[in-house]
Amino acid sequence: MPLLPILRYPDPRLHKIAKPVTIFDARLKQLAADMAETMYAAPGVGLAATQIDVHQQLIVIDTSESHKELRIFINPEIIWASEEKQVYEEGCLSVPGIYDGVERPARVKVRALDVEGKPFELEADGLLAVCIQHEMDHLKGKVFVEYLSPLKRNRIKTKLQKEERELMRDRQRSTSVR
Repeated sequence: MPLLPILRYPDPRLHKIAKPVTIFDARLKQLAADMAETMYAAPGVGLAATQIDVHQQLIVIDTSESHKELRIFINPEIIWASEEKQVYEEGCLSVPGIYDGVERPARVKVRALDVEGKPFELEADGLLAVCIQHEMDHLKGKVFVEYLSPLKRNRIKTKLQKEERELMRDRQRSTSVR
């Protein structure tokens, strides 16, 4: 299975809204498997299809230490969220090296489909609840840094753009040396 390239903030494709999945076939299963492998290799605990420039409502999550509890959510929707909120230190594979506190509902109940198209519901709290909400934001075209102040967001954008320029410069140097 190939590792998939992950879009980096502020790439405008991260703001595309994902469309519902309508075809449940071998290609969808392979996409979910490739996304899981990419997430584990990154390493991360969640990945939305939007982050790999596939604009379908598909997310993969595994918050376990063992990497043996992969959860796949297709066309997910939050059907209940607690009034109780919690601030959780979030990071994102599309915003590498940046972590900040985001306030979200402490518990959620989500309804989704599995890779076979079978519906299920799941109630989650803690890291899993945060991860579900974070990844579902990606499907709506929202990146976690958008919860931060404009000043912080601009600093993050500038930092990541500078890192990207330096990376491109290093790649050009290494290819011109050959």
